[in-house]
Amino acid sequence: MVQPARSFLAGWQPPAQTQSQTGGAVTATGDVTAAVTRSDIEKFVQVRREVRTALGTNFSDLNALWQGIQQGQTPTLIQVVNTIRQTGGSVQAARAAQAQALARENLSPQRYAVIRSAVNRALGLPSIDFAQAANDLQNGRVPDLNRDVQTATAQERQLTAPYQRELTETAAMGLLGL
Repeated sequence: MVQPARSFLAGWQPPAQTQSQTGGAVTATGDVTAAVTRSDIEKFVQVRREVRTALGTNFSDLNALWQGIQQGQTPTLIQVVNTIRQTGGSVQAARAAQAQALARENLSPQRYAVIRSAVNRALGLPSIDFAQAANDLQNGRVPDLNRDVQTATAQERQLTAPYQRELTETAAMGLLGL
């Protein structure tokens, strides 16, 4: 079980800073304490589109597991490990696409995570993160696969409403922290 987690984590590098055309580092922004705005949601949707493309066919494997979670099933440790193994090769490409999209949208990974949490709440989704689960496995801990859902604010539901279908279709990427 630990080997798939190690393989998964090998490609699990946080998005690196990108270089601007003038050679300087581009610093993404985003106040992690600020309320999520319509602009944030629009940027999030753009990033998700590129990440989905980069995941390719492995997205459907991940999505199948996510559908089970949505139907009230708690994934077994073996299912998590198998999904990590199947998606491991694509995660690096998805991470690179995410880093590029975040830089273009001028979002920090931290702000993106805040927006992703708001989107998950608005869609009524649990915040299960396989990246954390893989890290826990690698460190000999049993991962937390809690399916509790936090309540969204009225504003979060309103902001995500125009993109609800697309966000629901790509929600499985949140399992990988994408």
